[in-house]
Amino acid sequence: MSELTGHLIDGFGRVVTDLRVSLIDKCNLRCTYCMPAEGLPWLRPNELLTDEEMVRLVRVAVGLGVRTIRLTGGEPLVRASVPELIARLTALSPRPELSATTNGLLLARQAKALARAGLDRVNVSLDTLRPDRFAALTRRDRHHDVVAGLRAAADAGLTPVKVNSVLMRGVNDDEAVALLSWCLERGYQLRFIEQMPLDPQHGWDRAEMVTADEILAALRAEYELAADPTRGSAPAEVFRVLAGPGLPAGTTARVGVIASVTRPFCASCDRMRLTADGQLRNCLFAREESDLRTPLRSGASDQQLAERMMAAIAGKRAGHGIGEPDFVQPARPMSAIGG
Repeated sequence: MSELTGHLIDGFGRVVTDLRVSLIDKCNLRCTYCMPAEGLPWLRPNELLTDEEMVRLVRVAVGLGVRTIRLTGGEPLVRASVPELIARLTALSPRPELSATTNGLLLARQAKALARAGLDRVNVSLDTLRPDRFAALTRRDRHHDVVAGLRAAADAGLTPVKVNSVLMRGVNDDEAVALLSWCLERGYQLRFIEQMPLDPQHGWDRAEMVTADEILAALRAEYELAADPTRGSAPAEVFRVLAGPGLPAGTTARVGVIASVTRPFCASCDRMRLTADGQLRNCLFAREESDLRTPLRSGASDQQLAERMMAAIAGKRAGHGIGEPDFVQPARPMSAIGG
């Protein structure tokens, strides 16, 4: 690829260095807060980017300064070619840091292959420690597979292994302390995430959301926490765990809270998203997308694709606008956007 001209910078001076790439919109769970029991209308095979197309678009983004790549879905490990795709992405120059967000169901059987291909680490979604509650939340009796997947990821060196948990009022909001203790005992880094308005039913209610303040209050009842000042552009506000249940003696650990709704971090956002069908989104909550698939398949040069990326980022809004009178939930749900 010839050297590209330009940078991914928006009108507020924010520079994009992080790209979230959705590999597929399909998922092998049916989480109640994410999709209906029967699933959603999936993309047709010809609508999905091929591996070659995906690698090319990521290569262009890397040429414009992207340094970290997160593979998402749907469930990214459902895509059969993931190890080969990872190997091709980690061969880019400069080599991006490469991670994946997964529900963990297929991780036990794939962790070693993913690590060999070059994947650096994983984030695994787990909202409860109770198998019965997991089955009710996900409509699948697969809690044991997630636990096995986490263990396999750690054994394969995909570290630090991070666990993403969404607390829901009246559902699992009694598990904050238990989840943290469980993760501390196993050396996983826990991240609590405020539930966001990205459900396909558009039934999200802010009043029903468990807030960062509530999560931290529950944790501080059992743990001594100290704010970590080295956040930078990371979405998680991180706290050092100095004492409390599950913490091995003589050690410290960290727990994070991603408070996208009540403590938005839009001013330092350095992210953009590429959907599985080749649409570039400059914000998780964007109502517009920039089509890269059509020009890509019509013979556009790398520089022309780069210019479309730069134009999309230039139009990024100051913030997501949740809570503002004119806020409108994106038409696509989280599974179709990519987390």
